[in-house]
Amino acid sequence: MTPLMEIAFYSDREIGSKASWIIEFVSKSDLSFLLNNIDFFVKNLYRLKADSSIRPMAKLCEILTLSYFLKREEKTKEALLDEHLEIMTTACFDWLVGNYKVASKVYSMTSLYYLGEKIPWIRPELKLVVEHDYSTGSAGYQAKARKILGHLKE
Repeated sequence: MTPLMEIAFYSDREIGSKASWIIEFVSKSDLSFLLNNIDFFVKNLYRLKADSSIRPMAKLCEILTLSYFLKREEKTKEALLDEHLEIMTTACFDWLVGNYKVASKVYSMTSLYYLGEKIPWIRPELKLVVEHDYSTGSAGYQAKARKILGHLKE
């Protein structure tokens, strides 16, 4: 997994994107592959610039946060440190407010919602961003935004 991550984070758009897709596919099948390389993964999220690389990595952030907060899987809770969660928060906010495609934004919204369980300032900020961008967002963005805003009101 490490050589694949090096390609994903350090290579040009086409091959880096393909490596990102493979990492997503493998990690969805068995999250331990990603958890064994979590430090490298999280600390290099900032390097991504291409939408085609960001989308699979945003999906992996969503998978990680769901595993950590919703499923409460011990392996994930042991592997993800507070530092990792903070870096993921920054990356997800960057993808949510940046000029990226809707899939990356939707995955980031989910991740940020769950990260807000542990980091209290996230949810109020998430609400502001989602409400601000709601009217100009695509149908997919608006559908996810309605769900997130509904959860935030509870």
